[in-house]
Amino acid sequence: MASTNNVTELIISGLSQDPEVQRGCFVVFLPMYLATVVGNGLIVLMVRVSKSLRSPMYFFLSHLSLVEISYSSTVVPKFITDLLSKIKTISLEGCLAQIFFFHFLGVAEILLLVVMAYDRYVAICKPLHYMSIMNRQLCHILVAGSWFGGFLHSIIQILITIQLPFCGPNVIDHYFCDLHPLFKLACTDTSVEGVVVLANSGLISVFSFLLLVSSYIVILVNLRNHSAEGRRKALSTCASHITVVILFFGPAIFLYMRPSSTFTEDKLVAVFYTVVTPMLNPIIYTLRNAEVKVAMRRLWGKKKNSGLE
Repeated sequence: MASTNNVTELIISGLSQDPEVQRGCFVVFLPMYLATVVGNGLIVLMVRVSKSLRSPMYFFLSHLSLVEISYSSTVVPKFITDLLSKIKTISLEGCLAQIFFFHFLGVAEILLLVVMAYDRYVAICKPLHYMSIMNRQLCHILVAGSWFGGFLHSIIQILITIQLPFCGPNVIDHYFCDLHPLFKLACTDTSVEGVVVLANSGLISVFSFLLLVSSYIVILVNLRNHSAEGRRKALSTCASHITVVILFFGPAIFLYMRPSSTFTEDKLVAVFYTVVTPMLNPIIYTLRNAEVKVAMRRLWGKKKNSGLE
C-alpha cells in the first residue's frame, strides 16, 4: 500500500447487535439470496438455450442477470455468514477487494441499463432499421463497454482509497465494506477524497438516470404513432425496464449524492439494493414478458421429460 497502515483487520458492526434480530435476518435473507442466484441463473440459462430469445434485448438481459448474481454475491454471502458470528471481521485487503467488485459490478449494471434503454429506443422509434443498427457486433461492443466502464470507475475508487493511512480505530459502522464507512477510519482528513468519490459515484448515477428518463420520454412520445396493440406491447416491455431502473437508481442516488452519515436508514437502503433488488429483477422481467414465460415453460418441460427418461 502507498501509506503506512497499523490496521490489518477490520471489525464489521453489522445490521444489529441483537442476536435474535441477527438470527431473524439470517432466516429472511438466506432464501432471498438463493432466489437471486436461481432466478437470475434461470434467465441466463434460458437465453442461452432458447431459440425464441435471440434478440438483442434478451442478450442484454442475460448479461444484466449475470451482473446481478455477481453483484449480490460480492456482499450477501459474507453478510449472511456474519449474522451467525459473534465477531465479524474482514482483512483490510479483503475489504478493498469487496469495495472494488461492489463498485465495478454496480456501475456495470448502471451502464447495462442505459444500453437496454437505447435498445428499446431503437426498437420502438426506428423499427425498420432495428436489426441493422443493433447488429451482433454492436451488441458485444456495448456489453464490453459496460463492463469496462465499471472496471474503470472502480479502479479510480480503489486508487484513491489505498493512498489513505489506517491506524485505528478499526470498526466499520456497516454490514459490508463501502467507501464512506471506510473513509471514517482513515487517520487523515478525507474531505477531498469524499468529494472525488461523490463526483465519481453520484454523478454517474444521476447522469445515467437522467439519460434513461430522457430516452423513455422520447419512447413514450413516439408511441403515439403506433397501433393500440403496438403501444400495449411496447409499454409492457418498457414498464419492466423502468421499474428496475427506479429500484436500482433510487437507493444509489440517495446514498451517493449526499454527504456521508451514520444514519441507520443508510444500512436499510443498502439492504434493499444489495439483497432485495437483485431478487426482484427476474420476477419483474418474467411476470411482464410472455416470451420469457413461454421459454421458461419449455425449459421446465425439457427437464421433466429428461427426468422421466
